[in-house]
Amino acid sequence: MEEIKKCIREAARIVDRTVGVMDTTGLVIACTDASWEGIEDSSVRGVLMSEDIVASTSGKTYMKISVGEQIQYIGFISGTDATSRTYLELISQWIRAALRERNTDAERETFIKNILLENELPGDIPLKAREFKVPYASRRIVFLIRVLQSEGPGCVEILQNLFPDRKSHYVLAMDEETIVLLAEVGEDLDKDIDEISKTILDNLNTESMSRVYIGIGMPAETMKDTAKSYREATMALRVGSIFESDQYVMRYDKLGLGRLIYQLPPTLCNMFLDEVFPKGAYESLDAETLLTIAKFFENNLNGSETSRRLFVHRNTLVYRLDKVQKITGLDLRSFDDAVLFKLASMVRTYLEKQDKNGRLSAGKW
Repeated sequence: MEEIKKCIREAARIVDRTVGVMDTTGLVIACTDASWEGIEDSSVRGVLMSEDIVASTSGKTYMKISVGEQIQYIGFISGTDATSRTYLELISQWIRAALRERNTDAERETFIKNILLENELPGDIPLKAREFKVPYASRRIVFLIRVLQSEGPGCVEILQNLFPDRKSHYVLAMDEETIVLLAEVGEDLDKDIDEISKTILDNLNTESMSRVYIGIGMPAETMKDTAKSYREATMALRVGSIFESDQYVMRYDKLGLGRLIYQLPPTLCNMFLDEVFPKGAYESLDAETLLTIAKFFENNLNGSETSRRLFVHRNTLVYRLDKVQKITGLDLRSFDDAVLFKLASMVRTYLEKQDKNGRLSAGKW
């Protein structure tokens, strides 16, 4: 529908007559004279019954517009002279081309979605890529964008306007709250990722006012490999939501220990925690102590810098670290103990998130 209206709007700039399009019931859906839109034209029956593609009646010229093998629309123009007919033929061809392009875009989008979801046979992908004019051997990366369900359609439109080059960037709505941007990237990967991520966040946060999260996969050298990049971007979002919940951009290659922990079975994680923390030890740490530990890690176990950031005397910091050692048996000033505590706390966070998700899915929360 939008393609037809766009053609008619353009026609209004170059044609000095009333031109429009109606559906097969006679309802005018687009016209250079907006007052005609929504009105039914009773001449439609005679035009449809005519064996000719072009018919003239009641001071207007009509032309059937087929999409595939079916007549789906009828174009009309005021006037029955040769010039009117020529105008109408040109505009009808223009509309047909726009509708064919729309159908091709939809088929191309379905093809790319099927690749990402691994619903295409690997051997068929190069052939279909050529058919849909999608470059096969091009370096691409998947940006998986999660938005509020109600904001999904609006965000898709914003992204399509931000990345209008359909040959190098593809914007795909995977569901009501998940959008994929399949973007070509160059050799300077970090720069391209930072620029694209910033563009997405700045515009979606400003225009849609929704909270946006982005998961980013690894580069894919061919169209077939984009499915792997999609899986990686999906994992980046999941792992990031557990271990980096305050971050809006999660890269698969920056997940670190979180990616390893996420793939461990819960049974093994629980065994590890039982070995590291005495029963009830971690739960005994109050909020102030946990904040101190977090800042101590953020400052690379540097006591002086941690004291300065927390606005406490160094002796206070030492007291708190001694308290942690007394409760857990781990001296965080020791590198090995600090690594063990950090890893165990991440495992604990992972298990808590898993437990919460399990209860939510079971309808208990």
